[in-house]
Amino acid sequence: MMCGSVCGISVAGVVVREDGRLLAIRRADNGTWELPGGVLELNETPEAGVAREVWEETGIHVEVDELTGVYKNTTRGIVALVFRCKPSGGTERTSSESTAVSWLTPDEVSDRMSEVYAIRLLDSLVGAGPHV
Repeated sequence: MMCGSVCGISVAGVVVREDGRLLAIRRADNGTWELPGGVLELNETPEAGVAREVWEETGIHVEVDELTGVYKNTTRGIVALVFRCKPSGGTERTSSESTAVSWLTPDEVSDRMSEVYAIRLLDSLVGAGPHV
C-alpha cells in the first residue's frame, strides 16, 4: 500500500484517577509499559476510538476530556493523538494485548515507560496543550 509519509492514526488515553494515578498496560507482544490505545478505525471519531481502545485493553470505561498531544512516530509513519480521560466504570482486566494493567504514580510512569511514551503522558498532565 502506498501511503506517502503517514499511514495511519493511533489514539492513546491518559486515564487519570481521582487520586492522580494513571492507567498503564504492559504490552503482551514486547513487555513494555505504555498508554492504552491503538489504531483508529476508519469509521470512528478519535474520541470514540480512544474510549474503545482503553476499554478493550484494560476493562475500564472512560469519559474523554481533551486532546493533549499530537505526536508523529517517524519510524512507523503513524500520527498519535493523545487524550486525557477520566475513568467512568469497569474493572481492570488484561486482554490479548496486555499482560498487566496497573494504576501508576507519575514517578512510576517515568521509571517504567520508555521516554517517548512517558513524555506523552506527562505532557497531558501539564495541560496548556495540545503539545505537538
